[in-house]
Amino acid sequence: QVQLVESGGGLVRPGDSLTLSCAVSNDWQIGWFRQLPGTEREFVAAVSRSGRKIKNSDSLRGRFGASRDRTKAYLQMSDLRHEDTGVYYCAARWERWESVGDTQADYTSWGPGTQVTVST
Repeated sequence: QVQLVESGGGLVRPGDSLTLSCAVSNDWQIGWFRQLPGTEREFVAAVSRSGRKIKNSDSLRGRFGASRDRTKAYLQMSDLRHEDTGVYYCAARWERWESVGDTQADYTSWGPGTQVTVST
């Protein structure tokens, strides 16, 4: 288990970009999920321990992407839309190799979430 806290959420306008961050060492593989109003939590993107392997949701590829350095993981979001409004979560799992998980069950630690609101 590792303690995670997301940061960088807030209110943005349609078309804006926003980057979320999660302070975590590269001992942990990181996934990003979101929960939109009235829906279940869904996978957004994931990055391996080294940062070399990235997996994105098919529906969000091209607008959302994950990255990391040695002390933080990031979720870069561009061309934000009203329908991207929701709570975004950072999740971690210990992973010896370079695989990335894309389901909630893959992850053992979760942050409390940060609200992203896209509105005019």
